[in-house]
Amino acid sequence: MPYPTTPAAPSHADAHGPRRLRVGVVIPCYRVRHKIVGVVESVLDKVDAVFAVDDRCPEESGRFLRENVSDPRLTVLFHEVNQGVGGAMVTGFRAALEAGVDIIIKMDGDGQMDACYLRRLIGPLCRERADFTKGNRFHDLTALQDMPPVRRFGNFGLTFLAKAASGFWNISDPTNGYLAIRRGALRLLNFDRLDRRYFFEISFLVQLNIAGATALDVPIPAKYDDETSSLNPWRILCTFPAKLLKGLCQRIWWRYFIYNINIVTVFLLTGSLLFFGGAIFGVIRWSDNWASGQNQSAGTVALAMLPMILGFQMLLQAIVLDMRERPEMPVSNMLEEDDAP
Repeated sequence: MPYPTTPAAPSHADAHGPRRLRVGVVIPCYRVRHKIVGVVESVLDKVDAVFAVDDRCPEESGRFLRENVSDPRLTVLFHEVNQGVGGAMVTGFRAALEAGVDIIIKMDGDGQMDACYLRRLIGPLCRERADFTKGNRFHDLTALQDMPPVRRFGNFGLTFLAKAASGFWNISDPTNGYLAIRRGALRLLNFDRLDRRYFFEISFLVQLNIAGATALDVPIPAKYDDETSSLNPWRILCTFPAKLLKGLCQRIWWRYFIYNINIVTVFLLTGSLLFFGGAIFGVIRWSDNWASGQNQSAGTVALAMLPMILGFQMLLQAIVLDMRERPEMPVSNMLEEDDAP
């Protein structure tokens, strides 16, 4: 295999020596009949296992793949009901974990993700520098110019919101589905909380941050041929804001109020109380004076504005500290010892 070994834990090194990593690819299949065979054939010689998940595809992509590719490394899984890309990935993740795969890669079945970048994608995972890696199309300016304008500007706008929601301020291009994760980190995720549709990649990042995983961007250009994007800009505009807010609240609650309580917790609590308390006081006083026809006194304005200013400063400080909050080492380095032979 073209992929390196990983040093076994000290307690196992003498008996077993270095252990070769098993690499697997999960490919969700939906309306990709004309592309899926080429995608699978491009990765078969580069990995130990391929899990193709037919998500109740109307084109019967899974059956077509099974009829045209005969290889013991290929497993085709079928959904009786369409579950979306997230549902297909959860099925593939579970199959990969049961098969004992060490590094699990997600590739789409539409041919946009070039298999020649697999080694680059999983390099930091093999060297135990991160728990999770993701392709980033924005590093390559030439490839970025080839990206359809709707996708390019949509991704730019979505990137900042996804950074805040997920807590991975060092990660860009949040909807890029070319990703890889180590087994130990994947086992920490709550699959039930992963979005089953197009918000899957961002919900995946949220869950990784809650688990304390480390993540890295890897420069990988995308290919855009004649395929039509299934990610509708209007769908993003209507559904993503609420999901992003929910992901942000979920992450803040688990990271700073359940798993750990630190200075960020103090700034969030105090800042929120001061800011919203001052705002509520100001609204109440303004409403009373407006109803009675009286002017607002300078002291009343100060009582409302000063807490809001102090609270806003504390919330800004909480954001700065959240941006600097990063795990010291990949969590997989501690957890995968349980899976060592």
